[in-house]
Amino acid sequence: MTTNNSLRVSMLGLGAMGSALGAALVRAGHPTTVWNRSAGKADDLVAQGAQAAATAGDAVRASRLVIVCLLDHASVHDVLDPLTDELAGRTLINVTTTSPEQSRELAAWAADAGVAYLDGGIMAIPPMIGQPGSSILYSGSADVFDQYKPLLDLWGDSTYFGADAGLASLYDLALLAGMYVMFVGFVHGAAMVAPAGMTAGEFAAMAAPWQSAMTGAFQGLAAVIDGGDYTVDGQQSLEFSDVALGGILDASADQGVSTEVLAMVQRLMRRQIDAGHGKEGFARIVESIRQPR
Repeated sequence: MTTNNSLRVSMLGLGAMGSALGAALVRAGHPTTVWNRSAGKADDLVAQGAQAAATAGDAVRASRLVIVCLLDHASVHDVLDPLTDELAGRTLINVTTTSPEQSRELAAWAADAGVAYLDGGIMAIPPMIGQPGSSILYSGSADVFDQYKPLLDLWGDSTYFGADAGLASLYDLALLAGMYVMFVGFVHGAAMVAPAGMTAGEFAAMAAPWQSAMTGAFQGLAAVIDGGDYTVDGQQSLEFSDVALGGILDASADQGVSTEVLAMVQRLMRRQIDAGHGKEGFARIVESIRQPR
């Protein structure tokens, strides 16, 4: 394992996340070369002790370990394709948000170029980097993960999911899918109570403990989904949930609030009800999601 904090690192991409990652490396004492396409983004890190590179090529040449945190898959290729020869023999850790197939494509591209490749999915916002609760998922080269894990742990808890470079992205995006739906549900609720005079802040104080308590149901839902038996006793039936959701939709409309979000949930349920599964548990909507029309 690489434990020496004098390990030289190059960081390409200094948006909010890239800057946070770079700052953690500098604080730990790693000589860090930084580069960003637009001028000025490196100034804060340079003030903390980083070295600014004039070009991406200069940054790559400065270190054996290159970390990339750019806008998207296309920007990774835009920056790195002209540097294929420079990257050969080096290690590339890509924490840019990409789809699983894009991550696999980058891993294949790196292999062709003679570059050791590790893909990462960041489960944190920039202020969380290096703090409790930050975690980063990795897949790709096990050798790279093992060698650099102490460095990766500077950013948050590091978990490796295997040689398939697309797995970290898949799990990252799956977790984010749940987050976005949860956020939309909160915003919908806040919109519902606003006409009654409740602020979003007041509603958040009510919603946070309730939502936290409800996450305890995940394991039960997971057991039903994994078991494939949606008739297990103790589940709330789809027919019951449909009636309950209908009441929420009516209340939303009465408050002048869009019903689009909850109507989507109702459509998923009713596809299973219409197929004759109304007496079965709520978890059955996973079949509507697995088999989209």
